[in-house]
Amino acid sequence: MAGERDESRRGFLRRAGDVAVLLSVAPHLSAREGKPEPEAGKQEEEVSPAEDLMREHGVLDRVLLIYEEGIRRLEGRNDIDPAVLTAAAGIVRRFIEDYHERLEENELFPRFEKAHTLVDLVGTLRTQHQAGRRLTERIQHLATPATLKAAAARGQLTEGLRQFIRMYRPHAAREDTVLFPALHRIVSGHEYDALGEQFEEQEHRLFGEDGFEKVVDEVARLERQLGIDDLAQFTPGG
Repeated sequence: MAGERDESRRGFLRRAGDVAVLLSVAPHLSAREGKPEPEAGKQEEEVSPAEDLMREHGVLDRVLLIYEEGIRRLEGRNDIDPAVLTAAAGIVRRFIEDYHERLEENELFPRFEKAHTLVDLVGTLRTQHQAGRRLTERIQHLATPATLKAAAARGQLTEGLRQFIRMYRPHAAREDTVLFPALHRIVSGHEYDALGEQFEEQEHRLFGEDGFEKVVDEVARLERQLGIDDLAQFTPGG
């Protein structure tokens, strides 16, 4: 009898141990069900469509700081390498106008128009995209050594930079606070997630892996050239 009790007790302990193991791994199995294992040491970043677009606005805002420094130097007759402004405008052309705004025009604006939601706002945003492209073309055309030597052309470049900044600050702010938050109301959760994946695939196709980070690095190099890379310098004195 004692041997039977010992065997029964050992069987119970083994079964209890098996249950404990299953309970410990079950949450992980369900969370990963249907998904490939991530590479060792690499976490997959989940970025929503709104977050993706808003952080691209962050790139734009840093370019606007470069433009502002350009205006300060142009108006003060200080030295500035026009290649910095040309490079900044090139980032706007490639990353903002040809990528970011195309996504908005092809994937977001039609959905709002179909849903009869924020149609007037979308119309204004479309118009401003076109105006922005004309301003970028003007900036690229005028940002040359010859322009810096001619007062009239220098003034035209300054005005083009100023108009771009004046339009895009409220443009991006209205998208961030009105348009993007409203996207949840006009698409399903599944469609919203699918848009995030689509945006990421398009970014990788055009700019390669870590495309966003590479563009940020480009902007940072221009900031260093102008000496505006230290965030602390924008803090007002006490």
